[in-house]
Amino acid sequence: MKKSHFLFTGLFLLSIFTQGCLCVRTNKDAVSQFSTMGALMQGLYEADFNYAQIKKYGNFGIGTFNELDGEMVGLDGKFYQVKSNGSVIIVDDSSKSAFCIVKFFSPDKTINLTGQNDYASIIACLEKEIASKNIFYAAKIEGRFSFVKARSVPRQAKPYKTLSEAAKEQGVFEFKDIDGTLLGFRFPDYMSEINMAGWHLHFISKDKSAGGHVLDCVISDGYIAIDESNDFYIKLPQTADFLKADFGKLDKEELKKIEK
Repeated sequence: MKKSHFLFTGLFLLSIFTQGCLCVRTNKDAVSQFSTMGALMQGLYEADFNYAQIKKYGNFGIGTFNELDGEMVGLDGKFYQVKSNGSVIIVDDSSKSAFCIVKFFSPDKTINLTGQNDYASIIACLEKEIASKNIFYAAKIEGRFSFVKARSVPRQAKPYKTLSEAAKEQGVFEFKDIDGTLLGFRFPDYMSEINMAGWHLHFISKDKSAGGHVLDCVISDGYIAIDESNDFYIKLPQTADFLKADFGKLDKEELKKIEK
């Protein structure tokens, strides 16, 4: 009886453990984040996540790289690095990210855009179409842009500056009459200690020659695809700097300045 009981208990616990592992690794609807915005704001620009690992959690995403070396855009399973001089390169699997957000994009809703829509109008449309402000969303806005203003931060060197200081060195680019994609995520307000609440969007041109963190834009023809998720997974760095850091509370006002 005891052996049977122990065998049953062991198999039951193994089943729970296995299902838990599979849930993290195979739940393709989950939004997955590597590191935290608080860590990035403090200048923790080195982590141990490479893109071979990150790709297991999504084919769509935004983020940055170790040493804050540019902006990341992930689209249709390919990942791109927008450098501070405006050049775009394909990300090698061995490259590492200090911070990123990814998921397997599968839209639940598509909306056609008509007329001229600026950045504020796009955000207003996204807010109107979401079912709840308390879950997670990914969005892809694709079409013809009459104007895009984007930025990318240059690679940093030790001793690292805070994110707000590093952002002052950003390269800013303007593109006109360009086909491309805005993409990114919306986080709920209650997640503001982990990530920026609201929408955070990056841009990549159709020919993959231009991109960056979006500061402003006007789309003249296109559509919005929205993917909602109730699941969130976070993987934290195991670096000594992260483990000993004292984060306190995220300075939301400072983050808003950085975003702009």
